[in-house]
Order: sequence, then C-alpha cells, then structure tokens
Amino acid sequence: MASVEAIRSEADVVQGPGTFRSFLGQLRRNRLGVLGAVLVVLVFASAIFAPLIVTHDPIRIMVGPRLTDPSLDFLLGTDQLGRDTFSRVVMGGRVPLLVAFASLGSSLAVGLVLGLIAGFGPRWLDNLLLVVFDTIRSFPGIIFALAVIGLLGPSLGSIIFVISITSMPIYARVVRTQTETLRNSEYVAAERSMGAGTTRILAVHVLPNVIGPLIILVSMDVPAVIAVEAGLSFLGLGVSPPTPDWGAVLNDGYNFIQQTPWLVVAGGIPIVLATLGFTFLGEALRDIFDPKLRKDL
Repeated sequence: MASVEAIRSEADVVQGPGTFRSFLGQLRRNRLGVLGAVLVVLVFASAIFAPLIVTHDPIRIMVGPRLTDPSLDFLLGTDQLGRDTFSRVVMGGRVPLLVAFASLGSSLAVGLVLGLIAGFGPRWLDNLLLVVFDTIRSFPGIIFALAVIGLLGPSLGSIIFVISITSMPIYARVVRTQTETLRNSEYVAAERSMGAGTTRILAVHVLPNVIGPLIILVSMDVPAVIAVEAGLSFLGLGVSPPTPDWGAVLNDGYNFIQQTPWLVVAGGIPIVLATLGFTFLGEALRDIFDPKLRKDL
C-alpha cells in the first residue's frame, strides 16, 4: 500500500494548475486564451467605466438627429428617437453582465452545495436530488422562461431567476460526479483512517478539485446567458424601456433596418465580441485546469 505522504502528494497534483504565477504563464502561452482575456477585460472595463466613456445621455431623446449615420458627434449614429447609439451600447453592457454573473453565481453556489451533498451523502438523498435535477432539466429552457416571465412580468429579476434555476442542475451534476469519484480515492481513505471528518475532507480535498471544472463551465456559459438575455430583451421581455440594453438596441435596429443598418451592427458587435472573449478564455482555462489537455505535461 502506498504511504500516506505519497497519497497526499497525489492529492496535491490533482488539485489544479498550481500557483497563480504558473497559471498566468500557461495562459500567456495560449494565444486564443490571451485574446479572450483581453476581450473579457475590455467588456468589463466598458461596463464598469461606462459613465466615463459615453458621449451623450443614453436615454435622452433628441428631436433633430433621428436615424443618423455615424459621425464625430454620434460615433454609431442615432436611433429612431434621436438617442446616441454609442452611449446606449456602452451603458447597455452592464445589463447582460449583471444578469450573467448574478444568475450563474447563484446557480453555481447552490449547485456546488447540492452536488457535494449528493455525492458525499447517503444514497437515498442522492437519488432524491437526482430526481429534482432531472425534473428541472426536463423543462425546455425557453418555454420555462416565457412561462415564468408571463407570471412574474418582464424584469431583470425574472431573467436572473429563470437562468439560475435552469443552470443549477448542470453544476450540481458535475460536482456530484467529481465528488463520488474522489470519495473513493486512496488519499481520502487515508485521511479518514487518520480521523479526518467529512467537513475537512470536503473542504481540503474535494472542493479544490471540483472548482476547476466549474470555472470552465461558468466561463463557457456566460456567452449563452448573454445571448438569452439579449434575446428576451429583443422580444420585449427583458428590462423595461428606456434602460439601455444590447437586445433593445437590436430590436430598434431590426425595426428600422431598411433606413439604417447601424443599429443592428452596433447591437450585434458587442454580443459577438463578448461571446468570442468568454469562449476563448473558457477553452484556455479548460486546457490549464484539465491535466489531460495541458500541453506541458
């Protein structure tokens, strides 16, 4: 039988890419990952510093310059109400990012707890939680979203609630699978033989090993959440006017696409850039956190 020190060293190897400096070094070697990180930083920076970037009030209605082409005064033109499109796009980035991280953060937290309970708890509780996960996932996401928003009304809270509920079973199942695998490993058995309790095993050995896959999933899910939020806003089921939002800008552009294409372009480009950024970053994180895909091994 392997010694306790060897088993513990095995546990340390499983727990991820190592130090933060090592993580940055591996990320720098991935060109798409660097591009994704740059795009993600730009999206966050534009949302955080939006009041300093905008050139006009994004909800101010101006009678004169309606549906104008891009110019020095209006970098992306104006919409049908004379509002500056550039300012609406910059300020509109706050809504999808808020929805993405509020919904995915809450679903990640709940899914992590339920997944640990299902994977490390008694069999009957595991079966019960699996039934709950499968029941939630059996509902089509869009139909469930339309039903909830129809009952609660269009709002930011309704969108966050829908995405949180539908995303939670995915994270919970991943955590459950990882936990079940780790609970039967040698180093966990060694810790138990030395008197370690369940809380210590979960906190020290299980949790660090499941965080990596969860981070990858979250980074991959952010573009999907942004697209869902933009789609609901495009249908008029998102934030209430005149709040600037990428989906609302797309809706305005679709209605007046024959007069000016700039509204559609302005509303679509940030969604594309955010999708590419989080996708590239997620793939780089997958290569770093998954030992089977790391190129330096």
